[in-house]
Amino acid sequence: MSYTKISLKNDFDFFPFKDKSSQKIEFSPKLKITVLDCEVLKNLSYDAFKRLSFTFTKNHLENLINACLSPHTSENDKYVLACILKNAEIASQNVFPICQDTGIANVFAWKKGLFLTLPQNEKNDFEALSSGCAQVYDECKLRFSTTCPTSFYEEKDPKNNLPAQISIFEDNACLAPIPDFVRYAPQSSMSFIFCAKGGGSSNKTSFIQGTKALLNPESIKTFLEEQIKKLGTSACPPYTIAVVVGGLSPEQNLLTLKLATAGAYDDMQNAPCPDGFRDSELEKQVLQIAEKTGFGSQFGGKKFALEAIVIRLSRHGASCPMSIGVSCCAHRNLKAVVTGEGIYLEKTVDKPSALKGFDKCISYLDEEKNNSSSEKHIQTDKGMDFLLQQLSDCKTGQRLLLSGKILVARDAAHLRWKKMFDTTGKLPEYTKKYPICYAGPSRTPHSKIIGSFGPTTAGRMDSYADLLMENNASLVTLAKGNRSAIWKNACKKYGGFYLGTPGGIAALIASNYITEQEVIDYEELGMEAVRLITVKDLPCFVLIDKNGNDFYENL
Repeated sequence: MSYTKISLKNDFDFFPFKDKSSQKIEFSPKLKITVLDCEVLKNLSYDAFKRLSFTFTKNHLENLINACLSPHTSENDKYVLACILKNAEIASQNVFPICQDTGIANVFAWKKGLFLTLPQNEKNDFEALSSGCAQVYDECKLRFSTTCPTSFYEEKDPKNNLPAQISIFEDNACLAPIPDFVRYAPQSSMSFIFCAKGGGSSNKTSFIQGTKALLNPESIKTFLEEQIKKLGTSACPPYTIAVVVGGLSPEQNLLTLKLATAGAYDDMQNAPCPDGFRDSELEKQVLQIAEKTGFGSQFGGKKFALEAIVIRLSRHGASCPMSIGVSCCAHRNLKAVVTGEGIYLEKTVDKPSALKGFDKCISYLDEEKNNSSSEKHIQTDKGMDFLLQQLSDCKTGQRLLLSGKILVARDAAHLRWKKMFDTTGKLPEYTKKYPICYAGPSRTPHSKIIGSFGPTTAGRMDSYADLLMENNASLVTLAKGNRSAIWKNACKKYGGFYLGTPGGIAALIASNYITEQEVIDYEELGMEAVRLITVKDLPCFVLIDKNGNDFYENL
């Protein structure tokens, strides 16, 4: 496996400074210092998060195209990958973000050499970068996903998606290995990784404090097989899977993992080094194990992962930290470098359809549309009894097209329903009339029906199974990912169905499948308010049927 070093000239767009808000000061021919106004960092943060929220890098798009066109790709893989690519094309128009979960704003920065920033309006580096995040999330109608505590148990929506997670390291001092693009950046510069990290992929991080006994091929293989299977599909595969073994502390291991999922170590060497190195043979093994899970790109197949990054670090002799994490198909990470001359911001593709093979992938959607035998049309707004009757003979893995009204509610609404039932013994009548989709859309762009809309992780609502279904609510649900035995058993007991909607296609769903929406309850919950939407031919798959048959277990 070979890695291509990043090139500022070829891989980045260059924006030279044209005013006196930034300057390069030379004290001598050999000693140079870069002095920047903090406003530069604010503008960079704004531009980076806007770019990564709507467009992908060429490398990521090509990985998706190659996966879709692979002769080993299943029919369901092809369908989902084609939808993800179509989603990228729609999002690139800068109206609907790539994913409804526009994520927590993560900024990692390294100052190199003599690089100084001057406060602007009493703002320091952290405040300037945070201000840029807040501005782009507001102006571009991105989703506010953070909740801030008002007490140990109560929270509120700050309505700005802050705080951002910002880490700035001085002069290459970093707990984790220094990324190569930082190491080889020009002197007197500041390098960045901007990352929008969604909750679904963050939730798939696993950490084990192991020992030397695990450092053998058999134990590592067992660890990888167990952990990769546990990833499941709820974080929207195909994934970039990162594995870090070793570390002088748990903190070093987990920071290295986080940076690895954000593309920091794409150029790391593949030879033993005390500072950390990649293992190409284990990376091949990770991809093989991912393929054998059968999960595929969410609904069965071989394309569960696009890339793998396995990093080995030094460790204390008495411990061996081990972690695994993912970046989902909405792989939103950008690098940037600021010098005295200007800003280098990693390129993305603003016209995905121009890439080789893109049109061939998208044509698969038209072929499927013309093949009426591949999917079944389902009406959702003629009563729950009629809906269940339509689904009664559907088998797990079957693709459906839903049309009609669907209720939208997730974690916060379900908690309120439970509190209402505990107090009154009743549930809202609307919970019994329609299928319920777990989702929290982005804010609605101007003149559009709804913001980017995609399913959230189903398993978070599993604890409500008996409460709801026993009272004729949630008998048909839509979300993403596998569910626990609790929900499977409830479907068998009460005759319910669980349907899976493809994740990673939120812009496509909002623009092509949703025709109406209204907030009907708990408006103060923001993106978690209860909505009633109308859809036309929304694609989904039967994942659990009324007999408790589970599609993922059958894989």
